[in-house]
Amino acid sequence: MPRSLCLTRQCLGLVTRIECMIRPLAGDNGRWTLLCAAGMSGAQPSAIRAQGPFYGPHAAEGVLAAIAESLLQQGYAECCEPPIWHLHLQAELRRVNGERHSHFTPFQHHPETDGQS
Repeated sequence: MPRSLCLTRQCLGLVTRIECMIRPLAGDNGRWTLLCAAGMSGAQPSAIRAQGPFYGPHAAEGVLAAIAESLLQQGYAECCEPPIWHLHLQAELRRVNGERHSHFTPFQHHPETDGQS
């Protein structure tokens, strides 16, 4: 399974586009995330979502494969065009990594004192 996917569907003259990619999370801890952007082709994405973390790339690839299968059943088709929302997905990955870092930092910013200092 590839680690990125682009699907489109044409309906009433409009083309809906979904781009997905899986990427490792910061920290080299074996966790991966699935990022998806959706919207009208030729415009900015109207929705960007992240799922995970998944433990290892194979778990994330399995979820991506299940999403792709579901979308193909709904009338989407694989798109051979280059991704147009890669930068939006990279920005979402930076946001997710920033949130994870701020919530799970191993050091206290203002350690408590024991009152004897």
